[in-house]
Amino acid sequence: MFGIQPVLWVLIDTAVAFVYLFIISKILGKKQIAQLEFIDYTVGISLGSIAAEMATNTETPFYYFLIAMTIFFALALLVAIVGRKCTFLKRVLKGKPVTLIYDGKINYKELKKNKIDVNDLLSMLREKNYFDISDVAYAVFEPSGELSVMPVGAQKPLVMEDLDKSKIEKASLTNVMIVDGAVSYSGLSEINKDEDWLFARLNIKTKEDLNKIILAVYDDKTDEFNTHYKNC
Repeated sequence: MFGIQPVLWVLIDTAVAFVYLFIISKILGKKQIAQLEFIDYTVGISLGSIAAEMATNTETPFYYFLIAMTIFFALALLVAIVGRKCTFLKRVLKGKPVTLIYDGKINYKELKKNKIDVNDLLSMLREKNYFDISDVAYAVFEPSGELSVMPVGAQKPLVMEDLDKSKIEKASLTNVMIVDGAVSYSGLSEINKDEDWLFARLNIKTKEDLNKIILAVYDDKTDEFNTHYKNC
């Protein structure tokens, strides 16, 4: 290329790609990684791939790559602009929030539709500092992949000075007995119970009865179950 060594072209193309990506990013606007929606993630990956190819490919003219990045940038900008005007298009391209827990119960249809495992849901709740699902009234899965949680009224934050510290119970984890139609034998072992006791308490008589349960949690303090059924 014009008598210049390929290594030098790699340095030049890399610098051009870096500057161009920086300009595009500034125009599209700032967004935390955790807040990226699917379309933003797709555009970001595509632009990065094109820039990487531009930095190492010394045979294809660099402006081909700039044109490709410009097209992706223009489409992303168009989606952002039209999305603000057209709610339907925004939902199609960026998705919409879905309720995974409604009024304290797991919405199995939405869980299945979004390909989220029960254990994944419990993990996301723990990341929000909810270790007991009975403390959750509503949980909304945002288009960005974040989980927004509304606690039940009794679990809303309070100032410690407003409480009688002598009545504060020691924190403990709830015991998961059934997950997605499968018995948790480790959970039974924790409370020194067996499968017969579990089936009798939950009135499980057949395999179909067991498969209908997506999650069953036992509180040994109150001797009560919090059971969620597949609503499909």
